[in-house]
Amino acid sequence: MSEKNEAELVGVKEIARRANVSIATVDRVLHNRTGVSLKTKDKINAIIADLNYQPNIMARRLASKKVLHLAVLIPSVSSETDYWAAPLAGILQAESEIKAYGITIDKFLFDQNDKASFRKQSAALLKGDYDGVLLAPMFIEESMEFVEICQKRKIPYIFINSDVPNANCLSYIGPDLYHSGYLGAHLANYLIDRGDRILVVNISQEIDNHHHLLRKEEGFRAYFSENAHMTDISKVDIRQTDYLSVKKELTIALKAGKVKLIFVTNSRVSVVAKFLEETGIDDIILIGYDFIKENIDGLVKRKIDFLICQKPQEQGYRGIMFLYNYLVQSIAVDRTYYMPIDIITRENCQFYKN
Repeated sequence: MSEKNEAELVGVKEIARRANVSIATVDRVLHNRTGVSLKTKDKINAIIADLNYQPNIMARRLASKKVLHLAVLIPSVSSETDYWAAPLAGILQAESEIKAYGITIDKFLFDQNDKASFRKQSAALLKGDYDGVLLAPMFIEESMEFVEICQKRKIPYIFINSDVPNANCLSYIGPDLYHSGYLGAHLANYLIDRGDRILVVNISQEIDNHHHLLRKEEGFRAYFSENAHMTDISKVDIRQTDYLSVKKELTIALKAGKVKLIFVTNSRVSVVAKFLEETGIDDIILIGYDFIKENIDGLVKRKIDFLICQKPQEQGYRGIMFLYNYLVQSIAVDRTYYMPIDIITRENCQFYKN
């Protein structure tokens, strides 16, 4: 037996001695197994904390000789937005930290504007043998079909970026979408006068399936409704996401009446900023989402006033680490882990970390 294994066994024996229980009972608590009373479990956990005991996970994983396979199903970076580079960076960071424990991670990247791409990649994933899945559920119906198969196969899965109502996921890591939109409206309320017109802009080829956009809009409208503010809120859904199409739709929307503020529900706020700059419109306040390069440039150039950010890199990192903690260390994870909702401006963007 190695010195590390001997030290771990001594640690377990000492915990058992202090708690006046068997080594098997301590092992059940360490692996979060049933069969131990709450009183005894609390006593053992208190001793573990007091001793600052850390089980030798590396030795256990190597001894088991079992390789754990995880899968990631998220959108790829596109020419329209590099938002998904941030979650992927977090996933790669987590992978570098846990690969020594016999854990592999396969990435299946799909086009967020194409349901067929999602179906293809999810089908490819299901051909493999995976112990856990990290998923960004961009398309509700297709995501539900996918996770139902995961549930039948008893594969735990975690959502990031947006949740799916009533899905039995291990955890959701991401923003509270409704309150994110609600916050956007609260911020907007400081910037407009009574009766000013607000334009909500959704830019997505699959708006009806993109739950995260609709929940943000719902929260945005709810703020003004609940606080009885007489504000004219109109909306434009832009389903063709190339710049010329966005420009055409915005031109039509702005001709319908003077707009004081535009609220963009996703990371494509920089496209709206480009339109306003090209057309010489400089008296519209612009609020959007996500700390990505083109949006940061818009802040610095004073074309975007505020960005609402929810740490996508940390979402990717935590998603993998939650699966690791659950599968390897038998640690229960939070069913919901909401990310902070941060407001970024030109003045503080240089200090922000995604």
